[in-house]
Amino acid sequence: MSKKPTPRAPVAPEPAALPGRLTAAAALTALEGLALAGLGVYMLFVGIAGDPDSPQQAETGGITLLALAALPLIAAHGLRLGRRWSRGPALITQLMALPVAWTLWTTGGAMTAAAVALALAAVAVVALLVNPTATEALGIGPADQGR
Repeated sequence: MSKKPTPRAPVAPEPAALPGRLTAAAALTALEGLALAGLGVYMLFVGIAGDPDSPQQAETGGITLLALAALPLIAAHGLRLGRRWSRGPALITQLMALPVAWTLWTTGGAMTAAAVALALAAVAVVALLVNPTATEALGIGPADQGR
């Protein structure tokens, strides 16, 4: 009895390693999304189990923040996988974060530190995503950027 060789499944080629800039942008974007989701869960919890001035407003705010957290989290996942489409939502998230950071800054007090952290993260992600190394890794070339 002869043994037939067992056919092996074709091995998929390993994806090219993502540049560190793209990985850092994905991590910062995911961190922003997680912070939004955490704040949303907190507001929802306070609205349901706590004693807020307006339970309906707290619950609605919590649900809104959870919905808003989806954009940066999906964008971060796409960036981590090197998907071309993910750059747009990630940049939009950062552009939305800058006015929020300004509002936190003008509030003053303890919010000043949050404003600085958010603004620095937003500017860093924008800088990382417009970097030629990151754009090339996402398959966005100079000819494609004008479209």
